[in-house]
Amino acid sequence: MTEMVYGTVPVYTGEPILPRWWRTIDKWTMSCILILFGIGLLLGLASSPPLASKNGLEPFHYVTRQAIFGGVAMIVMFGVSMMPPQMIRRMAVVGFLVSFVALMGLPFFGTDFGKGAMRWYSLGFASFQPSEFLKPGFVVVAAWLMAASFEVGAPPGRMYSFVLTAVICLLLALQPDFGQACLVLFSWGVMYFVAGAPMFLLFGIAGLVVMAGTFAYSNSEHFARRIDGFLNPEVDPTTQLGYATNAIREGGFFGVGVGEGQVKWSLPDAHTDFIIAVAAEEYGLICVMMIIILYGVIVVRSLLRLLNERDPFIRLAGTGLACAFGVQAMINMGVAVRLLPAKGMTLPFVSYGGSSLIAGGIAMGILLALTRTRPQGKIGDILMRRTR
Repeated sequence: MTEMVYGTVPVYTGEPILPRWWRTIDKWTMSCILILFGIGLLLGLASSPPLASKNGLEPFHYVTRQAIFGGVAMIVMFGVSMMPPQMIRRMAVVGFLVSFVALMGLPFFGTDFGKGAMRWYSLGFASFQPSEFLKPGFVVVAAWLMAASFEVGAPPGRMYSFVLTAVICLLLALQPDFGQACLVLFSWGVMYFVAGAPMFLLFGIAGLVVMAGTFAYSNSEHFARRIDGFLNPEVDPTTQLGYATNAIREGGFFGVGVGEGQVKWSLPDAHTDFIIAVAAEEYGLICVMMIIILYGVIVVRSLLRLLNERDPFIRLAGTGLACAFGVQAMINMGVAVRLLPAKGMTLPFVSYGGSSLIAGGIAMGILLALTRTRPQGKIGDILMRRTR
């Protein structure tokens, strides 16, 4: 009688999406990402006003844009982290194909913005860097190919992934963007190692990389100039590396004080590639160590959760994304302290850059989705059962 008067009541058989997402997500990793984004906004308040003033813009023009792009990145990250692995794989394949086509079109339709490297598309109101969006899609596609090779009668997925990696690295080197090419190659190498690659093959690939670097040094003025600058024992104080090195030295343990730093007035890339120099000068070594710890927690937590994953695709893709994220941060900070040659690579979620922020949101959304807890046995238990 009640149903006749009020109608039938819908019955939900499964757990709602949001409670299930909150219960299974890695909250430590998600919190560290949000803190890094907050630190990026704080450092943007210090580093971007001089550039805005130089370009005749509002003092917090770049901070506002960073907040907008970052807000979009966080929304994308949360949305992607709710997807199942099958949907992520389909989305990544489509995104990879679009980014790959855009990467091939850069020599014809791209621009270098006077930086000597054809890496961007100018959209008028903003710019678009295909290589940033290519990385998460590439990692997922390469992991899919490698995981497929474990099936009986499957195609040689690991060989196909190597050919794909070589083509992408060649396209990136032609821009030239050797930093992203090295990051793509490193991501593939880590996944291939986890997938069971023989060591002699990895050493052979390392030898090929050395030969390619030697060739690039002999034939690329852009590459040779950066290597020579890195190897020069004396740092020119009027270069970006010179300003950054001096700023880090002046900051000491506790920094010179909020807003008191001077490097932001000299470095044209203080809000992007050398944002860590601004952090070191104004907030000191304490702030830099906190940033390093946040990156370390994200990488280590993700890898520890992936240890219990029995799906080879999830394990490989998650490992590639986590390691690429950590190595990109390491490269950016290594350049600032002159441990590595200049690469033109942003500090994830801290540096200014729309493409970097949104692509980072996609990558971390995929990583959060892949590291969610699932009803499955531990991989060690499965291996023990197979040996019995």
